[in-house]
Amino acid sequence: MLSLAVMILALAVVRGFKTEIREKVRGFSGDVILMKYDLNSSYDNSPFRISKDTLELLSSLPGISHAQPYATKTGIINTNDEVEGVVMKGVDKNYDWAYFQNILVAGKVIDFSDSVKATKQILISRFLADRLKLKVGDDFLMYFIQQSLLKRKFEIVGIYNLGVEEVDKTFIIGDISVIRRLNKWQPDQVGGYELRVKDFNKLEAVTAEVNNNMAVAIRTYSVKEWHPAIFQWLSLLDVNTEVILVLMMAVAVINMISALLIIILERTNMIGILKALGSSNWDIQKIFLNNAAYLIGLGLLLGNLVGIGLGLLQVHTQFFQLDQASYYMSFVPVELSVSEIIFLNIGTLSVCLMVLFIPSMLVTRISPVKTITFK
Repeated sequence: MLSLAVMILALAVVRGFKTEIREKVRGFSGDVILMKYDLNSSYDNSPFRISKDTLELLSSLPGISHAQPYATKTGIINTNDEVEGVVMKGVDKNYDWAYFQNILVAGKVIDFSDSVKATKQILISRFLADRLKLKVGDDFLMYFIQQSLLKRKFEIVGIYNLGVEEVDKTFIIGDISVIRRLNKWQPDQVGGYELRVKDFNKLEAVTAEVNNNMAVAIRTYSVKEWHPAIFQWLSLLDVNTEVILVLMMAVAVINMISALLIIILERTNMIGILKALGSSNWDIQKIFLNNAAYLIGLGLLLGNLVGIGLGLLQVHTQFFQLDQASYYMSFVPVELSVSEIIFLNIGTLSVCLMVLFIPSMLVTRISPVKTITFK
């Protein structure tokens, strides 16, 4: 029971954790990123343009659900006697705000219905809002260092909380037209494009297809290549899960072997009588294996109740909390998978029954004469 419950929870927590982190990174960066192929590694993008026909081709690819331009530019916020270096990420009216709507803690997203007002609106993270003592409705000056010092005034319309400190302490979200004017770009020039894929499991194939349709001067990155450290870290979690599954399976098997041996030794006289009455070794073994199967089945039932019950409790109440600064989220994420639970049950039952066949062989070594006369 305990082994199965731990295995169910281990898989559910790891799956939930990987999904939550992956969605955070995808929600902010997209799945496939297009940038100009050059040696520029700074936050101030090199400008490029993609023709309207190429954009339509990208949008029509079967694996792509959405394409949106962006640009980034470094700057300095000076307000309330505080100074903070940040990166402004500029987006336009085609930006998909679905994920940001879920992580907004105050205010709203940028309203592009009025192009003039949109240039003055900004989204900042809760981390920066707390650090700079700002709230929705406040305004501040942001300085952009170029050949001459330029400044722009922005009003905070929304505060988001992604939960990834590297992003929260760095990025603010604004209108891409502001960056275009600061950099003296053409209206159709951008710093990059973010593409959203329909099925994340096909990310590599879609990235390769997008790359095949791009000019040589455009570099294509998948989100895994864009954030390699995060995804390598997530892949290491699979190793931890495998270790937990092996250990818990070993505990279950050892406990069942011990239980079966005790049952056989307690029924030594019964085994001798059954052999004297003509029962074969296999017939007697089946009695104990059936009894063991009953115990395993009862343990599986209780293990499912405990494991799935605790998982559903966490999903609906988020009772178990985490330090967001360390784990990128404020609660233990749980994602239960029916197929994984079924696999765990079938696997546990099969392994235990196969392993228990060995201790049941003890029946063949019990002599009817010795056991019946035993006092």
